[in-house]
Amino acid sequence: MEDKGMENLEVSVIIRIFARTFETKETKMQEKIIILDFGSQTTQLIARRLRELDTFCEILPYNKFPADDPDVIGVILAGSPYSVYDPEAFKVDLKQFLGRIPVLGICYGAQFISHTLGGRVEPADSREYGRAKLNVADRDCPLFRGFEADSQVWMSHGDTITALPEGFHRIASTENVRFAAYKADEMEVYGVQFHPEVSHSLQGTLLLKNFVVDICGGHQDWSPQNFVETTIAELREQIGRDRVILGLSGGVDSSVAAVLLNRAIGDQLTCIFVDHGLLRKDEFHNVLRDYEGLGLNVIGVDASERFFRDLDGVTEPERKRKIIGRDFVEVFDAEARKITDARWLAQGTIYPDRIESLNITGKVIKSHHNVGGLPEEMHLQLCEPLKWLFKDEVRRVGRQLGMPEHLIGRHPFPGPGLAVRILGAITREKVCILQEADDIFVQGLRQWGLYDQVWQAGAILLSEVRSVGVMGDERTYENPVALRAVTSTDAMTADWARLPYDFLAHVSNEIINRVRGVNRVCYDISSKPPATIEWE
Repeated sequence: MEDKGMENLEVSVIIRIFARTFETKETKMQEKIIILDFGSQTTQLIARRLRELDTFCEILPYNKFPADDPDVIGVILAGSPYSVYDPEAFKVDLKQFLGRIPVLGICYGAQFISHTLGGRVEPADSREYGRAKLNVADRDCPLFRGFEADSQVWMSHGDTITALPEGFHRIASTENVRFAAYKADEMEVYGVQFHPEVSHSLQGTLLLKNFVVDICGGHQDWSPQNFVETTIAELREQIGRDRVILGLSGGVDSSVAAVLLNRAIGDQLTCIFVDHGLLRKDEFHNVLRDYEGLGLNVIGVDASERFFRDLDGVTEPERKRKIIGRDFVEVFDAEARKITDARWLAQGTIYPDRIESLNITGKVIKSHHNVGGLPEEMHLQLCEPLKWLFKDEVRRVGRQLGMPEHLIGRHPFPGPGLAVRILGAITREKVCILQEADDIFVQGLRQWGLYDQVWQAGAILLSEVRSVGVMGDERTYENPVALRAVTSTDAMTADWARLPYDFLAHVSNEIINRVRGVNRVCYDISSKPPATIEWE
């Protein structure tokens, strides 16, 4: 690695999403939509919606528009946490594309275009946040082709456009927002102050399709097969005849990455599965058995003693993640030295892992084990073939690769394992308690036919909390366990799963009766946001 850890990503690095520009002698991929990133976490949701439309796109930092790229057919200016008047606000030179190719501004993007060209943006009387009904004023506008009357949209802004620049006109409004959408009179330039990329904008995907397909002339020809073929070709070119070591966890992400790499480079790939002692019950042996049928060369490494030693007495969540990330990579580095011609470390990192570690503003939410805690000098280059995909997209690719459904449908599990589900210091005793409680919960979901209805589920040990209880004629003073189950599409947002009361009662009784050290069970009913899926 030439940089100093993935947490210090340079924003100047071009983010490539599905719209690969890999060239062969026969073909060159063209037609791309550029999404300019101004720091909003929903920027990736825009890209996600375009992928659902089977459309190529690239996300670039706001100041890295490729003005000399003839393949760009449209530009989307995304949202931002800033006001257009903030001194720190990100700004782009509109002359690079305005009037040359179609442009769509979303929220901050729409306000920035209006403000820059002479319109007026002012603080709203009250923050405009939540659902609104859209009144389309220009029924001939191609952006709103097919829209229903009073279509629901989602607002989220503190400023609002109060006057449009000369040469622009209003095409939609809501009860509280006069200029909910606008268009330039003589150019293909559009702006919307709502967020079409979020699910609460019920026809938002239609709006994006109208822009990308009808206005920009894009072709909807992406597919999982296309991604697999293109990525395999890229991996072969990137890696050549080098040897690759891949970190397997047993989860869908690393599994798909392994099969994809195996398809690309075959026996050049060596997979290593590190047991840090923080896995689910019997997971180390189950994972190794799962991969026997996939033809992967897998080495199992029991490094649990090292992880427990280095985590001894550590209670701060971010420090736990850093330690696990550091030890994880150093164990790999040690294994890599045994393979003298190994040049690459492959990981199953996906986009939600990275967005929670760093965005364009440089603000860390929490470090993911694959993108934080890396040593300053690695002896391996990093290969992350899935790093810009969402979880459900990874599953689509896995099915395209013909992988077994029980691997593809497996719930996500955090790389740091149960360390981020134990509040307080980590000990083997606490891990054993949590493994038993977690196993009862997860196996119960399977037995009751609820597993596939849930995105992610697990138990959390509140080891720094003691709860009074009564068992038989004795008073107990033991730990509570919290159960967490969420529904989601891409882990960017999540809602707590409405599990049946009878099931929760059954699991609670099973845990309390069978797991020594636990005398109380709670159910977490927090959504993301404001909470995250994991407790630490």
